[in-house]
Amino acid sequence: MALDGHVIAVCGGVGGAKLAFGLARTLEPGRLTIVCNTGDDFEHLGLHVSPDIDTVVYTLSELSDRERGWGLAGETWNFMDQIRRFGGADWFNLGDRDLAMHVQRTQRLAAGERLTTITAALAGALGIAHRLLPMSDDPVRTCVATDAGDLPFQEYFVRARCEPRVRSIRFEGAAQARISPELSETLARRDIGAVIICPSNPYLSIDPILAVPGLREGLAATGAPVVAVSPIVGGEAIKGPTAKLMRELAVDPSGVSVARHYRGLLDGLIIDHVDAAEAAKLEAEGLAALVTGTVMQSDEDRIRLAREALAFAGRLKGAR
Repeated sequence: MALDGHVIAVCGGVGGAKLAFGLARTLEPGRLTIVCNTGDDFEHLGLHVSPDIDTVVYTLSELSDRERGWGLAGETWNFMDQIRRFGGADWFNLGDRDLAMHVQRTQRLAAGERLTTITAALAGALGIAHRLLPMSDDPVRTCVATDAGDLPFQEYFVRARCEPRVRSIRFEGAAQARISPELSETLARRDIGAVIICPSNPYLSIDPILAVPGLREGLAATGAPVVAVSPIVGGEAIKGPTAKLMRELAVDPSGVSVARHYRGLLDGLIIDHVDAAEAAKLEAEGLAALVTGTVMQSDEDRIRLAREALAFAGRLKGAR
């Protein structure tokens, strides 16, 4: 069954951005809203950096560095070289062209503008036609409790290279965060056809979004099928620390575990061919399962998976 209506994509960084790209190339302008994690945001060298938003913006505008998976293609690093000479904090790289994004965002925030309107302006300047919304205009900061102590997310992810063993995760400021008027308006639409949870880290990229009061409930209240793409393939993550983190939290890295993590919200899970045996387990838990290729190595893979996710959601909607 073809999927009608508006689509909400819930998205973190690199893996999520790939599927968001496919959705953006599949859906006409005005039919897609991407809700992006800001729990990774932090202040660095006096600048407000929004890593997940920037990864999505650069991916959708086809400016991203595909080899690294983050930042801009063809980037230069003269600024960081000079910072290093001065003995400054050089553990988080800011490219020379990428600096413009952070400077603009920092200046506009200081002038009292909201992150939502800033994101829309910057994304629009790079030719992005679909709506990209931060999960909140209020600060939410992911903090990882590890054997090496409590670490802000970027300290854990970049500086410590995800090496410390994780004990727990918390989202500072989440309880006080509010959904923006733009996001509230989107959640209240009567034509939502599907909610797609992209293959981002459930614990570090999606949970901060769902921790904003009213957001998880708002997604469920749309009445649309909620479909997720598992970021785990064959017991491992395609990229990033998802599988390592799950093991450290005493969770088996599998599609079934991902589905259980989203219990109460999810209607269906998309898993890779490698994990086809898990489909029966998912269905035994009352979830629909779609088995397909979930590894996105090319633009064609991204678009194909997006179309399959939308068709899957359409079938679930039609079966209601």
